[in-house]
Amino acid sequence: MHRHPVYREPVTTSRQSGRGWTRRRVLGFGAGGLAAAAVAGVGAVELAARGVLPGGTVLDHLDGACSVAGPPLVFSAPGPSVSGRFYSRARRRQVGYTIAWPPGHRPGAPLPLIVALHAYGGSHRRVLTRMSLPQAVALHVDGRPLPPMAIAAADGGPGYWNPHPGDDPMGMVIDELIPLCQRHGLGRGRRAIGTLGISMGGYGALLLAEKYPRLISAVAAIGPAVWTSYAQARAVNSGAYASAAAFVGADAVTHASALAATAVRVACGVSDPFYPGARALARVLPRGAVTDLSRGCHTGQFFVAQEPASLAFLGRHLTR
Repeated sequence: MHRHPVYREPVTTSRQSGRGWTRRRVLGFGAGGLAAAAVAGVGAVELAARGVLPGGTVLDHLDGACSVAGPPLVFSAPGPSVSGRFYSRARRRQVGYTIAWPPGHRPGAPLPLIVALHAYGGSHRRVLTRMSLPQAVALHVDGRPLPPMAIAAADGGPGYWNPHPGDDPMGMVIDELIPLCQRHGLGRGRRAIGTLGISMGGYGALLLAEKYPRLISAVAAIGPAVWTSYAQARAVNSGAYASAAAFVGADAVTHASALAATAVRVACGVSDPFYPGARALARVLPRGAVTDLSRGCHTGQFFVAQEPASLAFLGRHLTR
């Protein structure tokens, strides 16, 4: 059942004035690269977490802000899956893909479809954290298996799932991957397709849902890589958007109203460098969107803790 967005702001706790290595002290002590990043208007922690600067893991765990308890991952025996390659006209190259069916179902079974979008540096084989695609649709949540759904992913490259000159990963998903899945009987009918992603993939999942609201009926984004300005995005990753105009056209916050008829779940840790963007998004999401802005960082620990709830959310809305 939908509800209004819920904001869980970080709780400030007092600390002893010892000489421990807090985030504040490390950033104050940081090397010239960190200082230069701060002068440029982009937080060093954000750059480290994005992999532009080293030290992300150390920063994430210095003060325990990233400690998040998640449920144990329990799976049924995975169902069948198929991986292959096709030539993508939208991306102008060969693209790898995987389609996975839930336990007890085989290719040809008419099922709802989750389109899973990988993070920066990922691929169709590396989409979720600590689980494969066949495991994702074989997952048990709260002691019960997920409702039957298939899941698919394809290689989207590093371009943040928005169109670039000569490379259109969004077009690949819409015009090539989804039709491929539908030829297998998946994602057909009304409200039968959802999107899911982490980090860059979380942003991409939102972007596809905003651009194609009549096709995508549910979206779950974990730690979505949402920036609040083109200057910030370009400073951290110059390849994320082809231009300032491209950012405006694909800004998840600006176009959030397009999700009015879409089931939306967004989760982000308050110590995640993308938290400002996620918070800005949560404030403008349509009535009924579900948000979980709570303790955590842009780390696998937070992602794993949020994956079961995100998959269950999609299951409720794609199979009702």
